[in-house]
Amino acid sequence: MTTSLLKGQNAVLSAGPVSFTVSASGLAVDVSALLLGPDGKVRGDDDLVFYNQPKHDGVSLSGQTVTADLQRLPAGVATVVVVASADPLQPEAVFTTAPLLSITQPGAPTQTFVAPDFTAGETVVVLAELYRRGDGWKVRAVGQDYASGLAGLATDYGVDIDDPGTEPSAASVPAQAQSTAGTAVDLSKVQRQAPGLLEPARQAGHALTQTGLAGRRAAVYLVLDHDWHMKELYESFAVQAFAERVLALSANLDDDGTVPVIFSSGQEPFLEEIRLDNYRGRIEQLHTQVDWGWGNVADAMRRAVSHYQESGASDPAFVVIQVGDEPWDKAEARSLLQNTAALGMFWLFVGFGRGKLAFYKNLNASASATFNNVAFYEASKNPGAVPGEQFYNGLVQAFASWMKA
Repeated sequence: MTTSLLKGQNAVLSAGPVSFTVSASGLAVDVSALLLGPDGKVRGDDDLVFYNQPKHDGVSLSGQTVTADLQRLPAGVATVVVVASADPLQPEAVFTTAPLLSITQPGAPTQTFVAPDFTAGETVVVLAELYRRGDGWKVRAVGQDYASGLAGLATDYGVDIDDPGTEPSAASVPAQAQSTAGTAVDLSKVQRQAPGLLEPARQAGHALTQTGLAGRRAAVYLVLDHDWHMKELYESFAVQAFAERVLALSANLDDDGTVPVIFSSGQEPFLEEIRLDNYRGRIEQLHTQVDWGWGNVADAMRRAVSHYQESGASDPAFVVIQVGDEPWDKAEARSLLQNTAALGMFWLFVGFGRGKLAFYKNLNASASATFNNVAFYEASKNPGAVPGEQFYNGLVQAFASWMKA
């Protein structure tokens, strides 16, 4: 029996060894694994398992198969990342179709994963993450491509390449690298893909550190009010600037560089995404595909819940909902807040616009009807005028309290 995993989906593993076998057609592929500490970084040079170092701390490599003995992995290893890279000795070798990953355990059904095809000249792909969950282990199908090659991957996982102009092979990384574990946040991906967001990302990281969330993970969502009275704020790019700030926050909490965006209007909620590599003018481009209407907050919230559950994410969700006026579906909104309290979702309503916001301000005003996973932040008529660190402190304070509780 074989089951297929979708990108982002996870599955529970039983105790004992688990094997990851990579199959690729038309391309010579090297397979390797990285052992990461709780901070998401390698602990040292030996934490790269590859063909010149095929065994380390319970993880071994044989041909195209990485095997991790779950009972032998040290307590300091929180994650094992399985990587496939195009053979650097094969000229102009890039992935065009994703390799097949087969995940096997004795006595359990085989699980397979094929990432969406690649189109940007990718030479390296993270196929899966093996990670601790309570007293057990789970596996997540990742499919994260790296057009920047092994140098980009090494930087993201805390390996410092001495010569940034040289593309290392899997065999040469350990000789050139030294661990940079201990850094609260690695923003090299922002610097490469979205240098214009580097300063707000640093400000967001500082706010997270101040509130005790440095190194914590969460899936960030953004819901935008597309009511007719918001038209001026879209046309002035104030909503675009707000979305960019949320994306910069997400870069500290969720390393995929992507934020799902849901537009709340009178029609069915419109779901798209904003990414580090496409954020410039993205909101202006997307919102023209959405009709103006009376913001349907409850439907947009349901869309966020559905997406989060379908993704199979194990990290909590931080849903930032920009609101410009009172909702017309107040009872439905309250019911959704009550029903999602146990789902690992935190809702932050951000007041941004010219309407009345008493409903959101008073959600937790009654001692008999409080929501521990809900908060309101007044960001003024134009949040772009709020200084960066002040803005991010207001954005993350309540979320931090909820996460720590």
